[in-house]
Amino acid sequence: MKALKIESHKGLFVTEDGDYETVDKIDKTALLRLVNLALEDDFEIDQFDEEVLKNQAHQIIYKSISEKLTDLNKKRNQFRDESERLYLDAYEKYKI
Repeated sequence: MKALKIESHKGLFVTEDGDYETVDKIDKTALLRLVNLALEDDFEIDQFDEEVLKNQAHQIIYKSISEKLTDLNKKRNQFRDESERLYLDAYEKYKI
């Protein structure tokens, strides 16, 4: 399932229910869910294309979110390693 897609000249994001909603209705909870999806190996989005995406507001929002999520997806292993190292000392301290 695609996290972001372009359909009928609109930018859409996947909701918690698996439906799609227009990107102009995105909130912080949905963004967090998209970030978590971007950290998975099977992350997929439609590439930004302003010729297909006619709504200017959708173009701005979709382009910004898709760039950030794609970048995060490419760096997901590095992000995971840094996250695990961040809490490793505390984990080792309280493990005993």
